Amino acid sequence: MNQNYSPAPLDDSADEDPSRAERTERDPFLTAMGERVRLLRARRGKTRKTLATETGLSERHLANLESGVGNASVLVLRQIATTLNCSLAEVIGDETTASAEWLLIRELLQGRDQAALQRARMTLAEMFAQAPRDPHRKDRIALIGLRGAGKSTLGRMLAQERKVPFVELTRVIEQLAGCPPSEIHSLYGAAAYRRYEHRALEAVIQEHERAVIASPGGLVSESGTFNALLSHCYTVWLQATPEEHMRRVIAQGDLRPMSGNKEAMDDLKRILAGRGELYGRADMTFDTSEKTLADAYLQLRDRLAARLAAESPEDTQVN
Repeated sequence: MNQNYSPAPLDDSADEDPSRAERTERDPFLTAMGERVRLLRARRGKTRKTLATETGLSERHLANLESGVGNASVLVLRQIATTLNCSLAEVIGDETTASAEWLLIRELLQGRDQAALQRARMTLAEMFAQAPRDPHRKDRIALIGLRGAGKSTLGRMLAQERKVPFVELTRVIEQLAGCPPSEIHSLYGAAAYRRYEHRALEAVIQEHERAVIASPGGLVSESGTFNALLSHCYTVWLQATPEEHMRRVIAQGDLRPMSGNKEAMDDLKRILAGRGELYGRADMTFDTSEKTLADAYLQLRDRLAARLAAESPEDTQVN
């Protein structure tokens, strides 16, 4: 981040005038914009404290913005959009109102269910040659979800039984960058990490026609990388309750989720809620909560085998 950048502060006069705060809270534009910022932040797995640090804003200002009270300047909104790797249009409003064609397309898709929207996406992707049908798609099993869902443990077991390589995408990212993902973030920033993530996925797809792949939890928030995963792999969302996620991560010896953050569980729930719709685009979902490792594996193996056998090559994704 540019150290010389000094964004204009949010309008705090609402804090001083309760009547104005009440009026501002009722403004549908500010309320909707605050909800969008909160959703974009959750999808990228960022706490409010983290976003405040990365943008140079105060947590209080971000809290005001997300609650629909703070009237942020354009420079502040641009900085937030840059940090969250999205367009300013996504923060401010619906970019599908930009032209008559967008409006017509949106009207055609309005009210459609998830399966219909997936068919539309696949048709458009093939029409514009962005995602040609991959004949090996069902031979690559990609596990998605947050840490603690069982991607690595169950993934290794699936790979062993299917006699295919097991690939942790995080390890491939580390090999390409020559340093751990945490150092990529600290040295080069989130944008650089996302580029390495996309390159890593492309390398794995190119190298392996058959594999079981464990993907990073935040991969789904980057549309280009996630669309590539959906197009070239049969994806399985490993679900778990927030409590189960937290318990498993701590059991692995990682106390960072609780370190210096008393609202860790609330943050985790917001991330799950923010990414739920994205994870839901997977071909299949499987809940690992309250299952022993043996039961989870056997149930996952059998259900996956049944789903793969039932689907023809022409079938599109169905959750």
